Amino acid sequence: MTTGSGGHPQLAADVPPLLAVLAAIDALRHSGETIAPDVEALVVRLFHAEGRSLVRLARLFVDDRDAAEDLVQEAFLRLARHARSIEDPARAPAYLRSIVLNLARDHNRRGLVSLRHRAAAGREVDVVDDPADELADRLARDDRNVAVLARVAALPVRQRDCVTLRYLEGLSPPEIAAILGLSTNSVKTHLRRALEALRHSLGEVARAGGSEPP
Repeated sequence: MTTGSGGHPQLAADVPPLLAVLAAIDALRHSGETIAPDVEALVVRLFHAEGRSLVRLARLFVDDRDAAEDLVQEAFLRLARHARSIEDPARAPAYLRSIVLNLARDHNRRGLVSLRHRAAAGREVDVVDDPADELADRLARDDRNVAVLARVAALPVRQRDCVTLRYLEGLSPPEIAAILGLSTNSVKTHLRRALEALRHSLGEVARAGGSEPP
């Protein structure tokens, strides 16, 4: 077992992600932190319910699936440590998405542009066993999609997060507002401004499906 950059123990790469999270929770307990059994049960339940979608969300912003899974595991550890500060347990999924977005932003400030360099270098593709996960990986690797996603990544932070959650995660404006701590009207404003910026930057590419303009 090794220690990651966040100070949490990391297991070998072949250990299932949920077991890695639970092992890290045990290590936190041994270090003196109090994590109640009901909080651990909440982590397990939400990992089963939200884990895959969170990895897909992170995968849009980091270089590979391993990195995405690492960020999601860190998000669940933060949930375990701060669950008592969440007044309504129904808000826990929104808390997790918010943490994943923040972690992904910090992890790779170059955004999705690095994905293009990885693809050009002939990086080995990720192995996935779920069609939705495969779609997320294909979206992140396809040069045409990377061109669009790179422009999304270049948007101001709030606009980028709103576009990602609305059009890639399929969440409604009220759901996005709950995740980002904004009003629904603010979310709609960010979406409108983001779409205007994307139309301007993409030009005819999105409508014609052609190559990037020079």
